[in-house]
Amino acid sequence: MTSIPSNLQAVRDRIRAAARACGRAPEEVALLAVSKTWPAEAVREAAAAGQRAFGENYVQEGCAKAEALADLGLEWHFIGPLQSNKTRLVAQHFHWVHSIDRLKVAERLSAQRDAHLPPLNACIQVNVSGEESKSGVAPQEAVALARAVAALPRLRLRGLMCIPEPTEDAALLAARFGVLRTLQARLAAEGLALDTLSMGMSHDLEAAIAAGATIVRVGTAIFGARRQA
Repeated sequence: MTSIPSNLQAVRDRIRAAARACGRAPEEVALLAVSKTWPAEAVREAAAAGQRAFGENYVQEGCAKAEALADLGLEWHFIGPLQSNKTRLVAQHFHWVHSIDRLKVAERLSAQRDAHLPPLNACIQVNVSGEESKSGVAPQEAVALARAVAALPRLRLRGLMCIPEPTEDAALLAARFGVLRTLQARLAAEGLALDTLSMGMSHDLEAAIAAGATIVRVGTAIFGARRQA
């Protein structure tokens, strides 16, 4: 049975190899350990192995872990679907939010972010595969939303996020990730330079890195099969 530290090292090795394979520096790709459904003790074990950034999908669970592990000074990312009635907790307890797909949610996050805290780092979630069951703004609507979010005072728009449908088709997967890369380039051409592409998970991080990912969100390969929330 492998341990969290050894799993972390294996994932870091994969990131390093994937980056070098496509001519990128491994330091360009940050690892976000997705700790949803796993207890604070598992996060503490990963932190002891050098992991600093953790992703949570459920607001109350993430807030509880952030409070329980406040002594570690970790960086907390909210990566799940965000309802309007949960924005205050995210604005108060997280450093990043990856899943903005509506202006109303972004406006609430900005209004509820305490003035003594740094601006909340934000990514817009784009539905690159057009699945009705997936959260995310349609690609053709992402530019307008990005402009609006970038203008909010207590948010710092950092980039774009996606969760493509699972597929064994390498060309299709590359195309899905390419949607995000193309949107990033379009926004840069319009004067909105974003430094973050949050894409890639345990099963497809190599393809995401080849497409330009700067954050990969990895849970299963670090902590094991997901526990029931």
